Amino acid sequence: MPKGGVNAPVEVAAAATPAVDPRLIVRQQGLSGYVQEFRRRIGSGELGSLPVIVALIVIWAVFGSLNSTFLSAQNLSNLSQQIVGTGMIAIGVVFVLLLGEIDLSVGSVSGLCAAIYAVLLVTHGVNQWVALLAALAGGAVVGLIQGFFFAKVGVPAFVVTLAGNLGWNGLMLQILGSTGTVNLPGTDIVSRLYTTIYGQQAAAYGAAAVGVVLFLVSSLVDTRRRRAAGVPFRPPMDIALRTIAIAVVGFLAAYTLNQYKGLPLALLIFLIFIVVLDFVLRRTTYGRQIFALGGNIEGARRAGINVSWTRISVFMITSTMAAVGGLFLAAQIQSASQTSGGGNLLMNAIAAAVIGGTSLFGGRGSTWSALLGALVIGSIQSGMNIEGLSNALQFMITGAVLLAAVVIDSLSRRTQKAAGRA
Repeated sequence: MPKGGVNAPVEVAAAATPAVDPRLIVRQQGLSGYVQEFRRRIGSGELGSLPVIVALIVIWAVFGSLNSTFLSAQNLSNLSQQIVGTGMIAIGVVFVLLLGEIDLSVGSVSGLCAAIYAVLLVTHGVNQWVALLAALAGGAVVGLIQGFFFAKVGVPAFVVTLAGNLGWNGLMLQILGSTGTVNLPGTDIVSRLYTTIYGQQAAAYGAAAVGVVLFLVSSLVDTRRRRAAGVPFRPPMDIALRTIAIAVVGFLAAYTLNQYKGLPLALLIFLIFIVVLDFVLRRTTYGRQIFALGGNIEGARRAGINVSWTRISVFMITSTMAAVGGLFLAAQIQSASQTSGGGNLLMNAIAAAVIGGTSLFGGRGSTWSALLGALVIGSIQSGMNIEGLSNALQFMITGAVLLAAVVIDSLSRRTQKAAGRA
């Protein structure tokens, strides 16, 4: 019998794994700290981008062994351009998934905004910059409308965006008119943004160098800020190893691109969007509010976050990124037509975000998920096209990869709950 009688509380050892900052582990234990932190993350279900990176390596190894053309500089360069449109849309999907919501209208919105741009530019002879801004504004307005019905009226996001998927597709058909297709001139700003390739080798290597320097400076500034605040920070060796790893990947990619035609402007713009919006999510108050809403909406409301406005703004970002992606997809095929935004575009955009590591349950993800997921899907499609396999098989394999990503996410969340970290 415990001391104090039968009513005295019995102490029970906490089953939850204590939360430890990895910076502190590495700083105190050095190399063994890396091993300990890696084991802890795996044991507690914090897999991060590891599954998708492993999957990408396996996919490239398999298709590369089947046909050497897959890993050729030409194919990889073309792949880096072809994923931009879907990847841009997937960036927007990441934002709405962080809220724990979904947007089923991004495909139709991308087609609608491409139609707005093409019709204004070609049919009505509007200045190309005005047409471009009108298309982007159209995407923002769509997000504002859908966000209003979701955040203010209380209609579930699934229903609002499903209705939008139908309605915006109908509006696109109305704008295109009886012809159904508007061909772009090929010399307009959107077409040039997609087709321009910087052939000078210094362009690709310079972009890689700038990326490495930005990462290094950002890491050093973050370390200085954390040290001044008296909280755990990454040691110099950790920052050096991370910087070297990014430099290897960046310069290897630059070398590969230079073996073909050079650095595609579309890819550079895609990476800029990823970096800037990742900064917004990770380094700004607004970004932290988005993560807070996805993790615990009631707690976020009690903390004073303007829940309605944050939700509306996220849907505006999602639809605007759908517009950006739609413009790049139109430039890729040099037209806007009745099929724009249709087919498997919606599923590929959502799948890219989820496969890349963004949780369907909210509160966890990154804009880099869009790049990784788009690379996985694009690699599967490219490899199967080279092998001459049917679209049916592509759909089935992509669906299996998506299911695997969701299963991993679900198991990861379950493990984190068991470890007291969810």
